Amino acid sequence: MKLGVFINDYKGTVETVNRLKADKLGLIFIQNGVFHATLKENGKTSPLLAKTANLYVLSEDLATRGLTGADVDSRVKVITYGDVVDLMFNDYEKFAWV
Repeated sequence: MKLGVFINDYKGTVETVNRLKADKLGLIFIQNGVFHATLKENGKTSPLLAKTANLYVLSEDLATRGLTGADVDSRVKVITYGDVVDLMFNDYEKFAWV
């Protein structure tokens, strides 16, 4: 199964994501979830960035929080709403919201 997961929060999502099983996993950081792609806590990046997954962050939600693509970890691809639609129709069969 190809599973896309919308991550919209910064705290408490790692354990949930660790329980998901998929042949292809995509993590899409939106709303406050964008901080997974940008912030370092105690000098460490989010554990979600170490997942074997395609990692995406929504540019509009970065901008809303005063962040830019330059603030994003190099493992994460910055995408737009249009790109999210493409992912939904072309790359993943199912989606979850965490």
